[in-house]
Amino acid sequence: MTGTILNIITVLIGGTIGLIFGSRFPDRSRQTIVAGLGLFTMAIGLNMFNDSGNILIVLGSLLVGGLLGEWLKIESKLEAFGAFLENRFIGESGKERKESNFIKGFFTTSLLFVIGPMAILGSIQDGLSGDYELLAIKSILDGFAAMAFASIFGVGVLFSVIVILGFQGGISLLAVQIQSVFNEAMVNEMTAVGGVILLGIAISSLLEIKKIRVGNFLPSLAIAPIIVAILAWIGVSGY
Repeated sequence: MTGTILNIITVLIGGTIGLIFGSRFPDRSRQTIVAGLGLFTMAIGLNMFNDSGNILIVLGSLLVGGLLGEWLKIESKLEAFGAFLENRFIGESGKERKESNFIKGFFTTSLLFVIGPMAILGSIQDGLSGDYELLAIKSILDGFAAMAFASIFGVGVLFSVIVILGFQGGISLLAVQIQSVFNEAMVNEMTAVGGVILLGIAISSLLEIKKIRVGNFLPSLAIAPIIVAILAWIGVSGY
């Protein structure tokens, strides 16, 4: 779990720097930064989506996963967890808490930092062989992203390390089992689904074009490899 620990450290350092110096930026500059982060996140999402070998798998994963997420009310639970952290450590209440940036910062960065092939593949490599080079690269990127986000959304960004620890650390601990089950096609389709989810984050939280309950699509990441496995089992060509 060396890579995950390094990732947590860089997010904390970057986020802290953003908290200290972020207030020096005027509002227009912050809005421009958020727009830039949104556009960049969209570009990453589109690039990840191109990994798909069959876009119908991505569509099916999003539809099934989205319905499952709505049933489980994942986004509401994530927001409630963010509100709990805010109330526990920040002490805001009622309407002020609802309107603050804490939950938005926590929710947006938590998803951004753990969705993507670098998080999954890097954690598997780290768990199997101790090779954390991929997570080290991701850590640098996340550190700079945390700096920018913390300057805009505040301290909620720092608490995303809880999700990083649980997600990446969990994958590293289960690396042997995961590698024995997942093949390249499964990872590619999962990556493509993750790319669409990142697009949702950009549209909803960063560019604020349209509110999307992005968190409810998280089960889609698990649905994608299941669909690939089913297609392989029934003998569909290419899987």
